[in-house]
Amino acid sequence: METNILKAIKNIIDNPVADLVSFYGSTNRMNGMGESLELYIKDIFCGSLGVQDMAEKNRIFSTHFSYIGNDTNPPDIMIKGGDAIEVKKIETLNTDIALNSSYPKDKLYADSPMITTACRECENWAQKDLLYIVGLVKETKLKSLWFVYGDCYAANKETYERIKTKISVGLRELPDIELAETNEIGRLNRVDPLGITYLRIRGMWGINNPNKVFSYITPQTQGDFIINVLLLRSKYDSFPQADRTALENFPNENFSISDVQIKSPNNPAVLLDAKLISFIK
Repeated sequence: METNILKAIKNIIDNPVADLVSFYGSTNRMNGMGESLELYIKDIFCGSLGVQDMAEKNRIFSTHFSYIGNDTNPPDIMIKGGDAIEVKKIETLNTDIALNSSYPKDKLYADSPMITTACRECENWAQKDLLYIVGLVKETKLKSLWFVYGDCYAANKETYERIKTKISVGLRELPDIELAETNEIGRLNRVDPLGITYLRIRGMWGINNPNKVFSYITPQTQGDFIINVLLLRSKYDSFPQADRTALENFPNENFSISDVQIKSPNNPAVLLDAKLISFIK
């Protein structure tokens, strides 16, 4: 059975996990809370929170995911026939999100130079919807989760690639400098008279926290654990009717699904129809 964000949200609410270290202490020896958060995200998408054996978890993951990545190349996860996922851990509610050398993405494209060959060839695809997941972890406690799709959050790729292109063109205008081919913004070789020094120029991208970006539509309340999910109405309607019905009929007074309008990342004068799913415990 294919998985999706709606199934994942239901799994979280049905099986809440507050303390990631306590929960995963018997199934892995990860020191990084970021890795524990990623494992938790895999579990909620695969319905494997109750599985203790890591070998069995990995088998389940392989049935749902076509690709699981690393810290260097996006994405962190790709669902078979579904979305790409990027997981970010933060320790302060409104802190900005570090994207490092990868600019914000409305979609993930198979021809992106930032992805690996394994990612490009793991299934037959040209582009995927990209889901950013931001987890707020304080000490060992998972306090909140933001799920926001890239086309609600980031402008189209030309917006960011234009900046890289402008910088690269400017570098070519420097006299007596040798430029090298690179996936980074630029690399200058033979900078000094001996020709032994080079300069790598890398982008360090960041983006405002979705909790700040979408404060005009989200409930301004506090709780021990908060979930917000934002996606375009067209995306929500593309999911199976059974999954939508299961959430819409969810019997919990702390859970809501709202119709909202958000500013287009490409033109704030245009409002886009979207769905906001919220849970406050």
